Amino acid sequence: MFPSDPEDEFTMETLAETEHFALWRSTGDDGQSLFHLELGNVSIHLTEEEWEELVELVDQAVDALESGGVG
Repeated sequence: MFPSDPEDEFTMETLAETEHFALWRSTGDDGQSLFHLELGNVSIHLTEEEWEELVELVDQAVDALESGGVG
């Protein structure tokens, strides 16, 4: 996803940021997005499909917590 040729370019967009965490998206010349989740010293790089699955997982966890379904 990152350009191997210096003439290739990609755009970066910060989507959210807190004191310790950040989420940003890069988009290559091919139009493909890659999501970058920075969690302290850990970086996770996700394709758009993987990102959507992670969002679904977090939504399920929030629903479970709000309904009292998690111990």
